[in-house]
Amino acid sequence: MFALPLTEEVELRPLDPWRAEEFLAHLDRAREHIRPWASPSFVATDLPSARAVLQRYADRWASDTGGIWGLWWHGTLVGGVTFVSFDVALGVCEVGCWLEPAAQGRGMVAPAVRRIVDWAVRERGIQRVEWRTNAENTRSKALAARLGLRLDGTLRQLYPSPRGRIDLEVWSVLADEWLAAPTHSPPTVH
Repeated sequence: MFALPLTEEVELRPLDPWRAEEFLAHLDRAREHIRPWASPSFVATDLPSARAVLQRYADRWASDTGGIWGLWWHGTLVGGVTFVSFDVALGVCEVGCWLEPAAQGRGMVAPAVRRIVDWAVRERGIQRVEWRTNAENTRSKALAARLGLRLDGTLRQLYPSPRGRIDLEVWSVLADEWLAAPTHSPPTVH
């Protein structure tokens, strides 16, 4: 129920708090892979913290300030996409994603990000979509570029990490740029 097919093998579904056990099992497979790139508060380590992560996003969805959706590949949760922040009054949102290693390189994240960005721009009137990533995360930066986002700049040594302070790159796309891109044209109805 409430699944959006992205390909024959991949579905985008809401990632609600009642899915905490499934989310935790997924994070157990993904944790070491995403830990360098994801916020520590996202990388849950037990059932209560997994439920808390999903509840935070459910609360954001209810207050119109964010959201989270999972990617199911052949029926297994393997990653997802988020509105890290969502502000209709300002017309700005931040989108994010994550994926476990076994699902990488299968072309499932880009269509999911396109889906939620397109909805934000077309349905909610978002004017600026941001993508923030660790400057060392080459896969994330490559995806941002493939999606048509532009590098706005780098916030140097913004956050501490176990390996020293990290630089954070800010990428963005504006609504008129998004709507003008040929890959973001609305589907034709026959």
